Amino acid sequence: MRTNETPHYDASINTTGCCPKFNPGGWDDQQLHFADKPFLRATTHSVLHVPVNMGNVFARVSEHIDNAGASADGQHIVLSRDLSPWTSEHLFSVAKSVPDEEMTTLRGEFVTKVFEGAFEQTREWHDEMLDLARQRNTKASDVYFFYTTCPKCAAAYGKNYVVGVAKTS
Repeated sequence: MRTNETPHYDASINTTGCCPKFNPGGWDDQQLHFADKPFLRATTHSVLHVPVNMGNVFARVSEHIDNAGASADGQHIVLSRDLSPWTSEHLFSVAKSVPDEEMTTLRGEFVTKVFEGAFEQTREWHDEMLDLARQRNTKASDVYFFYTTCPKCAAAYGKNYVVGVAKTS
């Protein structure tokens, strides 16, 4: 992958009117290279790792990104991780700064792995991503997940793809 790029996100099939059908081709076992890649940072509340206000937060953020013309066309990714059992962090890839939202950047090398299954498997996937990252760097510790569709759309499409993204340096 070229610096600050992700695999192409094909949003052309959207029969639900909500989330596009995710095409996992080209997402597994990729090396991502970020050099101050811009992201919008948002947090959600959780109860024992189960999100409670994700829909409202994602709707607000999406509206702000659209209003600012900051969509990262074809480079859509939202990196999520639990900061605690009560709070999750979400990093939305953007093309430029978005007013009224917190901005951040990511730098480093990352490896990806595509998973398919229920949300309850996230803990196992997290451990697998840590193992994968630590094969490349024993000090690796940051693991994010890209939940490619909401639960309703995953049920409609018959697959729940989740992309693990682990920092290796």
